Amino acid sequence: MSDHRHWREECGVVGIAGVDAAAELASLALHALQHRGQESAGITVSDGHRLLTHKKMGLVADVFDEATIRTLTGTSALGHVRYSTSGTSNILNAQPLQVTSHRGTMSVAHNGNLVNAPELRREMEDDGSIFATTSDTEVVLHLLARSHAELLEDALAEVLPRVRGAYSLVVMSRDSLIAVRDPHGFRPLCLGRYQDRYVVASESCAFDIIGAEYLRDIEAGEMVVLGNGELASRHIGRETKEKCCVFEHVYFSRPDSRIFGQSVEEARRRSGEILGREAPVEADLVCAVPDSSNTAALGFARAAGLPFEMALIRNHYVGRTFISPAQKVRDMSCRIKFNPVAQLVAGKRVVVVDDSIVRGTTMRKLVKLLKQAGAVEVHLRIASPPVTNPCFYGIDTPVRTELIASSHTVEEIATYLRVDSLAYLSLDGLMEASGEGDRYCDACFSGDYPVPFALENGKDVFDRHAAGEEIPVQPLVPDDEGP
Repeated sequence: MSDHRHWREECGVVGIAGVDAAAELASLALHALQHRGQESAGITVSDGHRLLTHKKMGLVADVFDEATIRTLTGTSALGHVRYSTSGTSNILNAQPLQVTSHRGTMSVAHNGNLVNAPELRREMEDDGSIFATTSDTEVVLHLLARSHAELLEDALAEVLPRVRGAYSLVVMSRDSLIAVRDPHGFRPLCLGRYQDRYVVASESCAFDIIGAEYLRDIEAGEMVVLGNGELASRHIGRETKEKCCVFEHVYFSRPDSRIFGQSVEEARRRSGEILGREAPVEADLVCAVPDSSNTAALGFARAAGLPFEMALIRNHYVGRTFISPAQKVRDMSCRIKFNPVAQLVAGKRVVVVDDSIVRGTTMRKLVKLLKQAGAVEVHLRIASPPVTNPCFYGIDTPVRTELIASSHTVEEIATYLRVDSLAYLSLDGLMEASGEGDRYCDACFSGDYPVPFALENGKDVFDRHAAGEEIPVQPLVPDDEGP
C-alpha cells in the first residue's frame, strides 16, 4: 500500500495441539504471519500441568531465538503477532494474555476488535473488576473468570454472545486448546492437520511453513476444541449473516494463503483483470506498487494486453529512519522505500496499479518520482473501490476525516496526485473477484456496518462516523509540499 500512515495489519494467531516441540512449530508459523503484526510477538505453551508464556515487543525473529524456544517445553502452544487496533502499543498489551482465576490458568490470543468492549469494561469496573491492560481482549478473560460453567468451552459458549464485533480467538488452559470465530466471521481462521494432530492459524500460509495440510476454514460462529488427534465442533451464539472482511483479499492476507475458502492470489488476479476491463487505457507498460499490488497488476496487464514490468523497486529493509528537517530533498521518505527503474519508464506511458489509496500523500510523491525518472504519462489504477469509511472490526484505520475519498471526487484526487488518469475498481467488480460477494463486509467502501457500535456520549460511534459529522475537507496540497 502506498500511504505512509495507512491501513495497519491487524493480528495473527496460531494454535497447535498435542505435538512435540510445539513452541518451535508455533514460532515458525508466526514467521509466516509476521505481515499481520510487527509490534510484538508471544507464545504460550502447556505441558499438561502448567502454562508458560514468553512475549516481547518486536519481530518474531527478535523475540524467539533458539535458547528461548528451548525453555518453552510443552506439547500444545498458542502464538500471536500483534499490531494494536485496540489498546496502546506496549508490553502489557502484548499477547497472549495469561491470567489465573478460579478455573485455573488461561491464556488467550485474539485477532479482531470488540466494539462493545468499553461498555462491558465500565460495567465490570463498576462492579469491582481491576484491569491490567487497555486491550479489549482482557474483557473476554474477565467474562470467563465470572462464568461458573465447569468446562472452558461451556464458559466460552456462555460469555461470547455478550461481546459484539470481530474475534478470531485461540484460548488455552493447561489441558485444552480451543479456537472460535465470531458469528459474522469478520476475521479469518483456518483449520489444518499436522501429522495426526490439528492446528489452527489466521492464514493457511502458516501451515505451509510447518508442513501442515489446510483442511478448511473454521466457520463463522464455530468453536472447535483441539485434542490429541481429536476434534470437537459446536456453534455458539445466534444465527446471523456471514460478513467476512473483503479487505483481507485486497491487502492484508498473503497471496499464497487461502482464507474464507478462497485463494487470495486468485482473488487479487481476478480483481486486476476486472479492473483492466472496467478502466482500460492506452499505455506502454504496467507496474505494481510492491508488494501487495503485484498480483492485481499482473491481472490488469493480462486483461489490457500490456507488458508487466518491475518498474518500481521496494526496499524491504526500511525501519524507522530519521530524516533531518533541514534536508533539502522533499520526497526523502518515499525515496527511501521506493525507487523507479529509469531504464524501464523513461519515455513511456506507465500504468501504476495499487491496492488502495487512503490519504494519497505518498502516492503523490511516488507519481512525482516516476515522472522525474522520465515517464511521460502516469495512469493510476486502484484494485479496490474508494475507501470512504474507517473500519471498526479489527483493522487500525485512519478516521474518516483523513480518508481522501470521503471528501473528494475521483477527478479531484487525480488532480491532487498529478496523474494523467485515475480509476478505481467498482464495488461490484471487487465482489465478483472475491466470489460470493454477499458474504463480505464492505463497510470501508460502502459505510454499511453490519454490527452496531457501543454508545459513546449518548450517541453511536457508528452513527457519528457514518453520518460524516463535522468532517472538514482535507487540503489537496499538504503544507510541507509545494506545487
